[in-house]
Amino acid sequence: MTESCSTLPQLVQQAADRFGAAEAVVDGPLRLSFTALAERVRRAAGAFAAAGIDKGDRVAIWAPNSAEWIIAAFGILTAGGVLVPVNTRFRTEEAADILRRSGARMVLVQQDFLGVEYTAPDGVRVVDLRSQFLSRGAPFEREVSGTDIADVVYTSGTTGKPKGVMMNHAQTLRMYAEWCDLADLRPGDRYLIVNPFFHTFGYKAGVVAALLRGATILPVAVFDVERVLDLVERERVTMLPGPPTLLSSLLLATGSRDLSSLRATVTGAADIPVELIRRVSTELPFRSIMTGYGLTEAGTATASRPGDTFEQIAGTVGTPCAGIEVRIADDGEVLVRGYSVMQGYLDDPVATAQAVDADGWLHTGDLGSLDADNRLRIIGRKKDMFIVGGFNAYPAEIEGILLQHPAVAQVAVVGVADERLGQVGKAFVVAESVVAEADLLEWARAHMAGYKVPRSVRFLDRLPLNATGKVQKDQLR
Repeated sequence: MTESCSTLPQLVQQAADRFGAAEAVVDGPLRLSFTALAERVRRAAGAFAAAGIDKGDRVAIWAPNSAEWIIAAFGILTAGGVLVPVNTRFRTEEAADILRRSGARMVLVQQDFLGVEYTAPDGVRVVDLRSQFLSRGAPFEREVSGTDIADVVYTSGTTGKPKGVMMNHAQTLRMYAEWCDLADLRPGDRYLIVNPFFHTFGYKAGVVAALLRGATILPVAVFDVERVLDLVERERVTMLPGPPTLLSSLLLATGSRDLSSLRATVTGAADIPVELIRRVSTELPFRSIMTGYGLTEAGTATASRPGDTFEQIAGTVGTPCAGIEVRIADDGEVLVRGYSVMQGYLDDPVATAQAVDADGWLHTGDLGSLDADNRLRIIGRKKDMFIVGGFNAYPAEIEGILLQHPAVAQVAVVGVADERLGQVGKAFVVAESVVAEADLLEWARAHMAGYKVPRSVRFLDRLPLNATGKVQKDQLR
């Protein structure tokens, strides 16, 4: 597939040639064929070129999932520009920092989305995606190569300032062609994308993968369970990736909703209950369930395989993808090497050198282990680890045990200062039913080593999450 397709603009045109009149995007009343999508992308490219966007210029999109997002993104790339997706949950000041540091010349927005009026720093042109801007250009395409930088995707910034990850066209095409095979995405699939387009799961494992395979994209701007269920029924959705919470919602809807069209899903989290995977496999129509380990700096590094057991799918993140090496450093950190490792952080050679060593190994910041079958298990974040009286404590492991308590719906553990032991754990819990702090801690002492047991519990109505569902532990600290 990718032998004759070395850039993302070529991908759009090739999809039009291969899949023609088939539906490429369904967004509310708007239904675009692959041919129509390619035409709109080329007109958008003409609009960007007419607006002065030249090869290598960076253009941001700060907007929710939509057909216009797709047209704008690939229009930017077809004009020779570099795409900079911006997190829709960012406040104006946070987004302005990204726009300034990325050097974006223009930002595409959807004004009034979630009641927000989007503004940008001086010198950055703001264009509403719903205006006529994208359709005004004459069809245009600027020559780009596979080794040109295609996009700068910023890290989630849960533990520090977001950094701009540079990837080229060829890396993305190779990685997500394999992802399609691993995830069982097929031509004609109807792919409901709830993962945000500003994240690689929505943009690359979503839109790019669908174009590679000829799947219909159904973008969801704001995750709402009832809307998702409506779309599954009405549009006969076959592919529905998402976090474990989405799968739990589908289980609750069995019997009251027609979910019979669903065939494949992809999920992932630090800890997925084995029972959830078993129930999804036996109570929902999914015939393919993939879990994997990925990060902005290297795409999908490992993935589960067909035939893996419930325990392997839930307890590990699979084995390395083709062309990717994974090893564990002496301190337990997961290291990744291969073609998919980023070209570097934008304008930050110091951080790049700290992340990718002289031998090409990306230091992920995650802690893990490899079993005898080379399956990777993620233990937690290196920065999250805290030391209790000389013993290493891993929040992800502690959280996984606490989730087994019937009253615990969600939990996050952080290390806090302690005069005697240096650090101890503190648990932030969203409870499913009433439980006293003392009772929960007593239960914990019976189920884990003493140094792992949190010394205190704080109950919350909800955990602070970023838009990709990661807990923002810096806020908890």
